[in-house]
Amino acid sequence: MANITILGSGGFGLCLALTAYRNGHAVKVWSRFPDEIEAIRKDGEHKQKLPGVPIPNEIELTSSIDCINGSDLVIFGIPSRFVRDTVRLAAPYITSSMIVVNSGKGLEESSLKTLSQVFREELSDEMPLVILTGPSHAEEVGIGVPTTIVAASDDEKAATTVQEILSSQTLRIYISSDVIGCEVGGALKNIIALCAGVCDGLGFGDNTKAALMTRGMNEITKLGLAMGGKRETFSGLSGVGDLIVTCCSMHSRNRRAGILIGEGMSPEEAVKTVGTVEGYYCCQAAWELAHKLGVSMPITDQLHNILFEGGDVKNALSKLMMRPRKREWDSIDK
Repeated sequence: MANITILGSGGFGLCLALTAYRNGHAVKVWSRFPDEIEAIRKDGEHKQKLPGVPIPNEIELTSSIDCINGSDLVIFGIPSRFVRDTVRLAAPYITSSMIVVNSGKGLEESSLKTLSQVFREELSDEMPLVILTGPSHAEEVGIGVPTTIVAASDDEKAATTVQEILSSQTLRIYISSDVIGCEVGGALKNIIALCAGVCDGLGFGDNTKAALMTRGMNEITKLGLAMGGKRETFSGLSGVGDLIVTCCSMHSRNRRAGILIGEGMSPEEAVKTVGTVEGYYCCQAAWELAHKLGVSMPITDQLHNILFEGGDVKNALSKLMMRPRKREWDSIDK
């Protein structure tokens, strides 16, 4: 039996807590917000993030960060914007005997760094670090819908340990050594999912979404290769797999926010209405990275124009459709 601490009591943090608990491990869940912890205790579930999924009394809920003491696994389930602050808060309690796991997906806006790079700056370089990513809505993981994800790490032993602890009859975990590729796929699919929602909000059909997802995967791959990822990663679970689930499901906050924007709501109001929309924040960082690395990302360019420059959604589609004609694969490595 392992001692596992989950930092973050949102939907994905709680579904990982349930997975570990069902596998027979001792589990604690921490939140920075005592009122959130009290609400979960009172209701026996998280009514906003994981409604209808009971949280057993045996899972300890706390707002004291020293709950990390004695842990074997420390799993971060924190939105990307708050990862660095949370890692700094947790760092005094994390020791070299622990494995640190990040399940958040995104890029840090201010630095344009991946989240693993943020962890490495705040923790010891020798600390085992594993990234959990892939097509996995918390609402489905929480109720045991069969799901497959990836544990990516430079430390194969650490990734294998996470695989062994969290795998179950309903959660299958593969391991990968391509941390950058897995992170880029997990972060940038949120941008394309926002765009997919915009298309839905405009009333477009399956043809449009299929084209958007395919060409969006091309953009994700190009930036991922420029950042050091491996090509095969982007055709796997953390690439095309995560893209499919996020673009096609109403569980996706990115897609839901995009629908509202397509229907005429301002981007700011759409994000406020839906909640955490990682694609909104990731778009700015990806747009800056693309320009910095000389990678052409026309879909990301148009979403950036809509979100941050007051661009019109219908004009954005027109600009994409009327770009110069070309061969499909000439630019994949450029």
